[in-house]
Amino acid sequence: MKLTRLFLLALSVSLFVSCSNDDDNDPKGVYDKGFFILNEGNSGGGSVSFASDDLANFTADVYKTANVGDFAGVYLQNIFFDGDKAYIIAGGSNVINVVNRYTFKLIAKVDSGLANPRYGVIKDGKAYVTNANTYSYSNPATGDTDDYIAVIDLATNKVESKIELKATANRIVLENGKFYITDTYNDKVLVVNPVTKALETPVTIGYSGDSVEVKDGILYVLRAPYGDNRSEIVKVKLSDKSVTKITFPKSLDRAGYLDIYNDKVYYTSNNSVYAISPSATEASTTPILTANLPTGGSIYGFAVENNKIYIADAGDYASNSKAYIYNLSGVSQKELTVGVGPNGFYFNN
Repeated sequence: MKLTRLFLLALSVSLFVSCSNDDDNDPKGVYDKGFFILNEGNSGGGSVSFASDDLANFTADVYKTANVGDFAGVYLQNIFFDGDKAYIIAGGSNVINVVNRYTFKLIAKVDSGLANPRYGVIKDGKAYVTNANTYSYSNPATGDTDDYIAVIDLATNKVESKIELKATANRIVLENGKFYITDTYNDKVLVVNPVTKALETPVTIGYSGDSVEVKDGILYVLRAPYGDNRSEIVKVKLSDKSVTKITFPKSLDRAGYLDIYNDKVYYTSNNSVYAISPSATEASTTPILTANLPTGGSIYGFAVENNKIYIADAGDYASNSKAYIYNLSGVSQKELTVGVGPNGFYFNN
């Protein structure tokens, strides 16, 4: 009797563990375990493509497939995630589409309180989205100082307030409870306290700061060349706001994008990809790979994830373009035909 009970108990535990492992491996939806390619599009609208992690499955336009008859918007800019939701920013339409990240079915739209939205992050049940608002060429009086953060209540999908930035705003990251925002048209990284909704002392890094990442308390910003100044990776130690710089040689003047993966900092210049250690003091001039893009093509989207390097070709902004996937040694793995103007990769694991 005791042996029978022990056997049944062992069998029960085995089945429970087996079912639990199966549940962990079960996909949450058709677009689980893969990555999205955001296609900016043009005045005719943008799209979102999807590929599985093993690159075996591909869907050219998941938004249209999942939401027949709905329009994602003009000039798709960014995707950010919260739980099982994805937020797709359509900057040209002043709309954020809220979808289930695994099925891509539309849940809601944030369609008021936005003015040329750019990038977003999540904190404590709210989304914080930078808005470029107006530009100086159309609004000379305040076009360089009227950008703001839209604070969105994720329970209602409504903009509840704004944080005025008194500057231009672009990419945003959250670290240790504060927002760090690149200001492409000025020489600062903006610092915002979301609790007080106040600007703190900015960090001077030089003009044309764009791509931004954080690792081990260090903010990494890639700067394009400006005037007589070369491209640079600027490192800001967030504990004391001290700044160090890795200045590129002239041969790397066309710095484009930066990403950090595992123990390396990856960056692009022209159509090549380079990597250095986070502790490096000099830039590498030996590329891991040089993308074989069509004549006139240029890198417009870039990421390093899942032991792969992902590159998107800007194309002509009128017809479908390409995304290219390489291993970390620079060997080509896959070429995908995506939508118009692919500008970013977003991983759904």
